[in-house]
Amino acid sequence: MSESFKRTRTLITVDTRPAMPRHIKLRHDAGRGRWILLAPERLFDPDETAVSVLKLCDGNSSVAQIVDALSKEYNAPAAEIQGDVITMLQDLADKGVLINSAPTA
Repeated sequence: MSESFKRTRTLITVDTRPAMPRHIKLRHDAGRGRWILLAPERLFDPDETAVSVLKLCDGNSSVAQIVDALSKEYNAPAAEIQGDVITMLQDLADKGVLINSAPTA
């Protein structure tokens, strides 16, 4: 594989600003009454909690800000949900569903 085609791993931290690449779409399937995540030749079926997190992955908000918003929405301590959010986002990033939109140094 040539150097130009190698994909680097996105590492999710509290400073990451997760976003879905243009080819990934979070859509509501009205016929089935559920949210789906569409990727080329793949379909993900996120649960309600994952959908809440994915809706906040706008490329502007950091993971810390997403955790803070979820903490307020669900009345849960941020320290308790941060690990779960990072784990979920890292799994999706490893599958190519999320990227870090933050500028790199």
